[in-house]
Amino acid sequence: MSPVIFITGATSGFGAATARLFAKNGWQVVATGRRRERLAELEAEFPEIVHGIEMDLTEVASIKHAVAAIPENFKPITCLFNNGGLALGTGAIPDVDTDQWQTMIDTNIVGLLHTTLEVLPLIKQVGRGSSIINVGSIAGHFAYTGGNVYGATKAFVHQFSMNLRTDTMGTGIRITSLEPGHAKSEFTAVRTGGDFEANEKMYADNEPLLPEDIANTVWWLANLPAHVNVNSIEIMPVCQVPTRPVLLKKTDFQN
Repeated sequence: MSPVIFITGATSGFGAATARLFAKNGWQVVATGRRRERLAELEAEFPEIVHGIEMDLTEVASIKHAVAAIPENFKPITCLFNNGGLALGTGAIPDVDTDQWQTMIDTNIVGLLHTTLEVLPLIKQVGRGSSIINVGSIAGHFAYTGGNVYGATKAFVHQFSMNLRTDTMGTGIRITSLEPGHAKSEFTAVRTGGDFEANEKMYADNEPLLPEDIANTVWWLANLPAHVNVNSIEIMPVCQVPTRPVLLKKTDFQN
């Protein structure tokens, strides 16, 4: 029986690239997301290998319904890739939209928690050699103006992953917090409410990580020897470096 990966946010970016890589390499894929037409494209590309299920991470009932709808031939789950998430808004506090804050919390935190809770029993059926890979971000470690709640949600992902490791101790399940830096996706377009021109400008004069780079990393993590766990992995493109804290001059302060 082929191993199975359950992917959230499989309709674009890291999730879609990971679905395709695993499907090409003999895994069955449960692909979830809100855009049914994109799930249908994956199913058509990999018939009987990819099974798409509509799921909204901001709705707990939707998550429960999606997991309950997994066909028997796509069980148990060998790897859960908690990839679905988003960033909204670019304003610094207090120039923010609190509805956007709530959406980020509901998606990046609550959605991840309940997906993990619902899928975990199916992963425990595999036990040793299974994996949960949670997508965090370097924004969880490195602060930047406008990153307020988004960065905080990704810091949550890191710490939840570490705590989940202790809660699943003895089960053989591996837990990893995967924390990318500058990567090409629809990130900026989503954050700015659909400005795809601004999204492309983000990558015009640099060489970002690509969705395939993250997919290859997920593949490596999921196929490590069963006794090996990578607690967290921070990935940046060569064009990006960690920055030191900013020091302001006295004249920089507002009166």
